[in-house]
Amino acid sequence: MIKKVQEIGHFLLLLARDFPRRDLLVAILAATLIVTAYFSPGDKKIQPALIAEPIIIALDSVPAVKEGNDLQLMWQEHLVGRGDNLSTLSQRAKFSAKDVYEISSSPNGKSLRNLYPGEKLRFGVNDNGQLIELHYVKTPLESQIFIRQEDSFVTEKRVREPEIILSYREGVIEDSLYLSGKQSNLPDKLIMEMANIFGWDIDFVFDIRPGDSFALLFEDRFIDGEKLSTGNIVAASFTNRNKRYQAARYTNKKGQSNYYTPEGLSMRKTFLRTPLDIFRISSGFNMRRKHPIHKMIKAHRGVDYAAPRGTPVYAAGDGKVIETGYSKANGNYIFIQHGQTYVTKYLHLNNKKVRKGASVHQKQLIGTVGSTGYATGPHLHYEFLVNGVHRNPRTVTLPQARPIPKTDRLAFDLAVSPVLAQLAEYKAARQLAIIPSNTTSAN
Repeated sequence: MIKKVQEIGHFLLLLARDFPRRDLLVAILAATLIVTAYFSPGDKKIQPALIAEPIIIALDSVPAVKEGNDLQLMWQEHLVGRGDNLSTLSQRAKFSAKDVYEISSSPNGKSLRNLYPGEKLRFGVNDNGQLIELHYVKTPLESQIFIRQEDSFVTEKRVREPEIILSYREGVIEDSLYLSGKQSNLPDKLIMEMANIFGWDIDFVFDIRPGDSFALLFEDRFIDGEKLSTGNIVAASFTNRNKRYQAARYTNKKGQSNYYTPEGLSMRKTFLRTPLDIFRISSGFNMRRKHPIHKMIKAHRGVDYAAPRGTPVYAAGDGKVIETGYSKANGNYIFIQHGQTYVTKYLHLNNKKVRKGASVHQKQLIGTVGSTGYATGPHLHYEFLVNGVHRNPRTVTLPQARPIPKTDRLAFDLAVSPVLAQLAEYKAARQLAIIPSNTTSAN
């Protein structure tokens, strides 16, 4: 019996040595459980089954103690509100002006001068209430860490990578692409991205019909189980008038990302189908059109896009401005040469944003819609010439952009084939899930 008491006394001394003062109460409680297990009032026999479990519970309930800046800290978090700064948040967290000075004068302390609503400051203190760490959480993915070293702070930047999960959506066009996309719970960003991907092949104002369909595989970004944002489309298909178009996102060795067909052809054509975003066709390509002002039959060798005055007009493709000016018939105009084969013309502009001789790139702003010259209202008259011959801009076959280089073809196939296959699997599974609901019993 004396020997057992000595063993327990020795155990108590070990507990007192190994645990910090604030956790001594937990240690004493553990020892009390042990004594109770060894000596019960009615039975002086040792109870082995009762010894192990209390020890494990007691030890597991005691936090581990670490050395230096890895010392276990107690944390408080404050959300940055309107008008907040480091001083006001530190006062709210009950820290001194000295702490504020030491942090703000540390390397990268200037980053704390401009805090924005929605950001967070996390204060970590030790047992003595001393500020040991400050975490400036700019976003869920990016933080600036300030760590005490004696009377100063060192800093480090921590960037986390989100978890990427692929999500699937599909839909059928009933009225417009936008409304059908919203019906399928697609965010505006993805609807616009889909329109941009297929916009070289499909005119989403005039070409789509009820019954056309789409399917998307896209990124959802998560951190700690919470959704951060929607990422990029990785694969998509669009069926327009029973013709299916497919596209997949591919990033090359230089980090440049674009969308390609399964065969490696760029979805991006050399020319935009239309050089402005908001419009309605007020007059089409017609070699025997009656002129609205002169009231006589005169060939209309372009397309008129009616749009509000000031609507941006873009270069349809890369090229060089070969002519700008003003004439009584054309109003303000711009002509652009694209290589040796193509010329595009933009008439009746309100103003011009480029000069003769300037090099322009596709989708660059070159002017705005107006009604200068012979025009009954604000619109853009757009012409497309191939080897000097006018072609209908809405129906002319547009040349493809450069395909995937042969040296990248293997990497392209390895990256693109799996996502296109996954898109097809989701679509097939969805169709199988719908079929039973449309069938009726034969009984």
